[in-house]
Amino acid sequence: MEEQKQEQLRTKEKYRQLSEKILMVSRNELYLSMRFLDSALGSLSYEMNQNTFFMGTDGSTICYNPRFLMERYGQQPVLVNRAYLHMILHAMFRHIWNREGREEEYWNTACDIAVEAIIDEMDSKAVKRVVSDKREELYKEIKKWYPVLTAESIYQYLTTSTMTWKEFSGISTEFLVDDHSFWQSDNDKGEGENKEQSEQQSKQQSKDFEQQSDNQNQEAQAKQKQWQKITEQMKTNMETFFKQAGEEAGGLLKALKIETRVKQDFRTFLKKFAVIQEEMQVDMDSFDYGFYHFGMEMYGNMPLIEELEYKETAKIEEFVIAIDTSGSCSGAVVEGFVRETFSILKDTENFFQKVCIYVIQCDKEVQEAVCITSQEELEEYLQHFEVKGHGGTDFRPVFTYVNQLQAEGKLKKLKGLLYFTDGCGEYPKKKMPYDTVFVFPERDYMEQNVPAWAMSLILSEDQILRAKEKINEY
Repeated sequence: MEEQKQEQLRTKEKYRQLSEKILMVSRNELYLSMRFLDSALGSLSYEMNQNTFFMGTDGSTICYNPRFLMERYGQQPVLVNRAYLHMILHAMFRHIWNREGREEEYWNTACDIAVEAIIDEMDSKAVKRVVSDKREELYKEIKKWYPVLTAESIYQYLTTSTMTWKEFSGISTEFLVDDHSFWQSDNDKGEGENKEQSEQQSKQQSKDFEQQSDNQNQEAQAKQKQWQKITEQMKTNMETFFKQAGEEAGGLLKALKIETRVKQDFRTFLKKFAVIQEEMQVDMDSFDYGFYHFGMEMYGNMPLIEELEYKETAKIEEFVIAIDTSGSCSGAVVEGFVRETFSILKDTENFFQKVCIYVIQCDKEVQEAVCITSQEELEEYLQHFEVKGHGGTDFRPVFTYVNQLQAEGKLKKLKGLLYFTDGCGEYPKKKMPYDTVFVFPERDYMEQNVPAWAMSLILSEDQILRAKEKINEY
């Protein structure tokens, strides 16, 4: 009995050594073919796990089934290379941790499609293989709606598509490469069970469970920061030291640029256009109740300090919202963007009592320009808002019109201009005397030639969905 047990241990150790040798060979092939993967390839350790169907990672360890790994490598070594790179890309784009609020089946498949699309475009011998017609057709179909194949955009496509569950299952099988069960933390796996048990356990045990959860969250955040740093470093390397290799890597560099761009909440960004000005209102921050009460006690009805009747506030006074209404911009998205913007602006905390907000709709020429001076006019405008235009795209007429308004004295304290567009048009060459931001929906975002003097902001798919929901509020 003891000898049999020792033999099993020796066999297990032999499988472990052979499997990890295969993984190291795969890692070396990827490194020799794509040296910019250096730091990413060195960030994952190996662990044998016979419960998985092939391989999977939690962002720090590659868990593999030795039998299936050796079989796959014996059949076609490039499949192991692709799976290795597949898992690295999941970690780089933080698919493992961005699952909250998403349907698991659709999110898993969307992530697989996103990274496989990148690998399929690579012109590297280590991962090159013939792309199936089924994959080509799916990529083409999704790009009709989302030019950039990110996990988020593909997820939106899958969840809004009219495909049947059988069709979706076929797609999932086509792109199935690794085991996503390792993406779940211990909290995810036993959340319901732990919740039920915690009600029956003592307070001390509950505290221990909470502490364990906090530790796991901290570990997850540390992993994300590590991979974020790796991603940013890889993007820099591909743009500089490995520029030629970056060009051969197909859509990887483009995906890295999207992943590493600065993400900012639209509401927070819009507040950057606020201006500081004194406004007639009680400044409770300068009011001292102690002195006030002392004066009333000592002198009857004579407070020693009165509150100030004016206050410096950061609010929007003059603003221009330009909307690209060309045929390439979706009417629903445009309308949703306008309503989301106005829902932020109409907040009394962001409005002066007197405002001047111009809303300009333009395709290749200005189609409509409306000046809004109060919340009442804003409400009225929203009630009857409709998109006008749908011609070609030229950004210059809007700036010409705004410059004319300034020359006529209709805009004296213009802080900024917000231009919502898909980016396909002619930009002005000259810098404007006010801040300008071009806002792109992520689904239409490519590498736009935004002038150096202007800023750009990409609305995520989540922000676009929230914007569309505003349509139903009016």
